[in-house]
Amino acid sequence: MSRFVVPPSARSWVKVTEGSDFPIQNLPFGLIAPKGRNEAVAVAIGDYALDLLALSEAGLVSEADFPILDSFIELQGESLGVLRRCVFDLLSEDNPRLRDDKKLRERALVPLDKANPQVPIPPNAFVDFYSGIHHASNVGRMFRPDQPPLLPNYRWVPIGYNGRASSVVASGTPILRPKGQRKPPEADAPVFGPSASLDFELEMGFYLAEGSEMGKRITCSAAEDHMLGLVIVNDWSARDFQAWEYQPLGPFLSKSFATTVSPWIVTLDALEPFRIEGMEQDPEPLPHLRPHGRPHFDVELEVWLQSSKMKAPQLVCRSNMKHLYWSMSQQLAHLTSNGTPVEFGDLYASGTISGEEEGSFGSMLELTWRGAKPLQLSETGETRAFLEDGDSVVMRAYAQGDGYRVGFGECRGTIQSAKP
Repeated sequence: MSRFVVPPSARSWVKVTEGSDFPIQNLPFGLIAPKGRNEAVAVAIGDYALDLLALSEAGLVSEADFPILDSFIELQGESLGVLRRCVFDLLSEDNPRLRDDKKLRERALVPLDKANPQVPIPPNAFVDFYSGIHHASNVGRMFRPDQPPLLPNYRWVPIGYNGRASSVVASGTPILRPKGQRKPPEADAPVFGPSASLDFELEMGFYLAEGSEMGKRITCSAAEDHMLGLVIVNDWSARDFQAWEYQPLGPFLSKSFATTVSPWIVTLDALEPFRIEGMEQDPEPLPHLRPHGRPHFDVELEVWLQSSKMKAPQLVCRSNMKHLYWSMSQQLAHLTSNGTPVEFGDLYASGTISGEEEGSFGSMLELTWRGAKPLQLSETGETRAFLEDGDSVVMRAYAQGDGYRVGFGECRGTIQSAKP
C-alpha cells in the first residue's frame, strides 16, 4: 500500500502552536461527541477537532464515498487514507473552500476541550502482547531470580493473551480500584478485597482496518495493510491479584477491570517518516515471522504521575517504541498463523514498553522494583510503591520530525476508591 506523507514544509490555515501533537503532518482520526451534537468522526488539527460529519453535510466531503461519518464502520483500509488526503487539501493554507466559509468553519472546528472524545472504536476483541523485552526481562529477574530472565520461548514467539474488550475505556474515564483475591505472603489462605498493588502499563496498540477469514493467515509482509492506525494503551494491572492468579494460565481478573486508550488514531501514513529497523532478533525468527523492511517506529513515550495533593504532574518514565522486540506486523502474523479469524476494529496492544534504564521503566512494578524502592514525588514529598486513590496517570507519545511533531494526545486516568 502506498503511503501519503505530508511534506514537513506543509502548513495549515488553522493555527498550530509549536510543539503541538496535531500539525497538518499528523491528521489523526477520532470519534467526538460535543454537547448537544451527534457523535462524529473527526480529525485533530492544532487545538481543534474537525467534525467530518459537518463537512459531509455541507458537501465538502463526498457523501457517495463516505456515507457514514458518525462512526468508523465504513472507513476500512485505503478509504481512511483517501479521506485523510481530502482533509489535508481542505486544511492546506492556500485552500479557501473551508477557510473562507466562516459559518461552516465555526461549526466544523470544535475546540478540543469541548469535543468530548470517545473510544475511537469500541473493539470486539482485545489482545495484549508481551513484546517489550526489557519489561519481560525485569519481571523475570523479580519473580525468577535464580533462573534466566526470559523464558525459552520469548525470542521465538510473540507472547500474548486475550484481554477483555468490554472494559476498554476512553481517556479521562475514572478507574475504580478493583476488588479481587490476593494472598499475603504470611497468610495461609487468600483474602478478598481492594487491590493494594494497583499499577499502570505503558503500551502502544493498533486497531485493525481489515479482518481475515477463518483458516487464512496474515503474513508479516501484508500485516500493515490490515492496520488502521496506532493509539496509546494503558493496561491497568492489579499486581497482587496477578501474582496469585497467573499460574498456570496467565492474567485474568488482574487486568480485565479496565484498559484506557488515547482518543486519536494516528495513521501509519503519518508515522512513515519515523520508521526504524528495530533491535536485532537473535535467533532469527522462523520464516513466517521474519520481518520485512523497517517494521518499527521511533516514537517517544512518557508517563506522568500526579497525586491529589500535587498541582502539576511529575514525569516518572521516558521510553520509546524502539524497545519492542516483536513488531506489530509480527504480532498480527503470529496471531493469525493458526488460522484464527480477526475483524475490523480489533485492538492489539504491545505489552509494557520499558527501556534499559530505571527512568525508562513502563510500570510501577519496575520503577519501584516491586515496592522495594518507592518513587519520590518531589512536589509534596510523598512516596509511591504502587498507585493510591486520587492518583492520576497521564501517558503521552510522539514522533519528533523536522520542525513538527506527530503526537497521540493524552491517555489519562484517575484512580477512584473501590466500591463498597
